[in-house]
Amino acid sequence: MSNPGSFPTSSSAHQDHVHTPLCRSCGAPTTAPTPGPWSGTSDSPPPAYRPIRLPAINAPTNTAAIVLSPVPQPLPVPPAAPPHAFQTPTKRIASPDDIARFHASLHGRHFLGFVAALSASVHGRKLSDPLPAPPSAAVSALLDLISALTALVASTPPLPHNSRYGNPSFRLWHEKLTDSASDLIARITSTAASPADLAGAEVELAPYLLDSFGNATRIDYGTGHETNFAAFLYCLARLGLITEPDYAAIVLRVFAAYLNLMRTLQDTYQLEPAGSHGVWGLDDFHFLPFIFGAAQLIDHKYMKPKSIHNPDILENFSKEYMYLACVAYVKKIKKGPFAEHSPMLDDISGVPNWKKVNSGLLKMYKAEVLEKVPIMQHFLFGSLIKWED
Repeated sequence: MSNPGSFPTSSSAHQDHVHTPLCRSCGAPTTAPTPGPWSGTSDSPPPAYRPIRLPAINAPTNTAAIVLSPVPQPLPVPPAAPPHAFQTPTKRIASPDDIARFHASLHGRHFLGFVAALSASVHGRKLSDPLPAPPSAAVSALLDLISALTALVASTPPLPHNSRYGNPSFRLWHEKLTDSASDLIARITSTAASPADLAGAEVELAPYLLDSFGNATRIDYGTGHETNFAAFLYCLARLGLITEPDYAAIVLRVFAAYLNLMRTLQDTYQLEPAGSHGVWGLDDFHFLPFIFGAAQLIDHKYMKPKSIHNPDILENFSKEYMYLACVAYVKKIKKGPFAEHSPMLDDISGVPNWKKVNSGLLKMYKAEVLEKVPIMQHFLFGSLIKWED
């Protein structure tokens, strides 16, 4: 790939953009007449087209380091044994040295390993597939939490607002979240084998949850907030509320519901992208659904990375695969040729298979999110994710 580094640039991303009709059940091509030539009204470029891109000051610059770095591997979550000493988590990262210290620490390694394990749990699985294990009580409580927060959107309509971003009603929604956070978390911790051992856990878990849905002051949202939601899940896993048999349900049910809620919040309250890379990002808000969505598509018989250019695939399968849903959302909110407004996604479409896409995105997540001070300066450390001096 020309700029994000871990994917090769390939003009094949634009070759054979033939919109072959597909089976709505399995995605296999069906027999159909040869389609007409490319039209200028299409939002994808013609087969021979390759845009001339100007340099961007926020384009990734550590290309070689990403390519040469090892692929993050799944790691078990270290259990936190009682008695617990819960505390209000605080920010500790302020410099590149702090970033290096975090990644060398036990929880720096295992947090990334947790993300990789979640990704591995959904290889080849659609969102509608039966779960490998029944949802645990904690998973059900998490789904209830997201449903409750979704209901708050309906009771908090946006105010008349002329600006492109930042409807002030989001502050009211976030205030309602703050008011209900302790009760919602208590419903999750009550599912523990010994709930008394988790008494007072809300004081440590609530800040992660409150920072998972955007900043109420700036009315923005970005990959740092998304990472705090992953950290919230990691803390639940440390407490034994989430176990490895739950991982597929966490991605296919809980994270999918979280993503739907975030899209609702972004659209309803016009959240501003926090620290967006512009055209050099995957999209303006998210990273993890691309990782999980690529994992879902590994070894798919018919759909390849270049299939994102086929509108039939996006229309028929975006409800089953998070990667396709994210691409469809990008195409909905951004205008113009796809290769120009989303060159990174366009380049990734030239990668030969989804396994390489998934491994490249895991490496990029570490380099472009977890190793960036502007993002990680907001990451929180307490007794469950400890800062090691």
